[in-house]
Amino acid sequence: MIYSSIGIVAMLVQLIINYDVFMNKTSSSIGQKHKSYRHFLIGSVLYYITDIIWGFLDEHKLNKLLYADTVLYFLAMCLMVMLWTSYTTDYLDEKTRFGKALRSVGKAFFAMSVPAVIINFFYPILFDVTDECEYKAGSIRYIILMIQIFLFLLSSLHTLVLSTKTSAEKKVRYRAIGAFGIVMTALIAVQIYNPLLPVYSVGCMLGTCMLHTFIYEDEKAEYRIKLEKLLQQEKESTEALRTARTAANTDPLTGVKSRHAYIEITARIDRSIEAGKNDEFGVIVCDINDLKKINDTVGHEEGDRYIRDGCMMVCKKFAHSPVFRIGGDEFAVILERSDYDNREQLLSEFNEQVEQNQRQKLVEVSAGMAVFEAGNDSSFSDVFERADKKMYERKKILKAIQ
Repeated sequence: MIYSSIGIVAMLVQLIINYDVFMNKTSSSIGQKHKSYRHFLIGSVLYYITDIIWGFLDEHKLNKLLYADTVLYFLAMCLMVMLWTSYTTDYLDEKTRFGKALRSVGKAFFAMSVPAVIINFFYPILFDVTDECEYKAGSIRYIILMIQIFLFLLSSLHTLVLSTKTSAEKKVRYRAIGAFGIVMTALIAVQIYNPLLPVYSVGCMLGTCMLHTFIYEDEKAEYRIKLEKLLQQEKESTEALRTARTAANTDPLTGVKSRHAYIEITARIDRSIEAGKNDEFGVIVCDINDLKKINDTVGHEEGDRYIRDGCMMVCKKFAHSPVFRIGGDEFAVILERSDYDNREQLLSEFNEQVEQNQRQKLVEVSAGMAVFEAGNDSSFSDVFERADKKMYERKKILKAIQ
């Protein structure tokens, strides 16, 4: 059972290390070369199975079953070689005459094995199994093995030559394919002289381990690196977009929300009103008095400071609500939470502070307030217009008491 045991170990090693390939748990974007790799692995497993059964039948001297299994053995071997040539050309993306020729020879090699085993039923050109269960090799068997040596050696040498002309990251992978062919060439040569040694299975096991380590795992690592880079780029793009959005929604002079943010939130409020979700909210419209006078007399830098001082007054008093700069000297506050509940008191305190500032020749801000009235207001602008009107009324009062 040593013969079968080696085949079992070889098959188990291949199934374990290539579990995700056999279960098709790879990315859909991996391409034709990985599909060809999977087909090749499946073909090699079929070969392992026939080789394992061969050892068991030979051990128990079941000559008729041994003969039948040997037929399948040759077919599986030739199928695996054909799948190998397909994988090699797909991996190298060989669309040259050589690639097409190698693929065609591999298909022809498998095609010729079918009539060969049929003829063997009548004339033992491949093999024979005696009544004593003795395996005897035929002349065509040696030709088939020599053709395999030729195909493996030719594809290996071609791949090794290509490896000298490719990038460093692909060089190791190309050499792994070349090494597989050389290993198979050497062990098939041993198989020619001793057909009862399971060296073919050993060669497949060693070769597929090299392919898995130096090609499949290496490509998965490369794919992970590319994916990580894409994720990092996406993260950076998202962060850049967030930064740009923050910049667009922030007034650079005062640091409060910009007119862009104001347009967005008022549109959202309008959608809420249209949907019948009449949340309570109020609007305070503020305008800084005498800004033009400040700009004309002491300059725009002082005018900017005047705007910031006025904005700070608004933000401190209505600290729980968003403040928007909607014009050069005009601000809007959308009252929320406790600011909305205490709006009358807060506005009164704000106006008192403005009047005190007026006496001290500090910044003056006119403010007008209105609240949303369900049933009367159909949009945000209805509330804003009432608040804006009250703001101008307040401006007149402040001018009157100067």
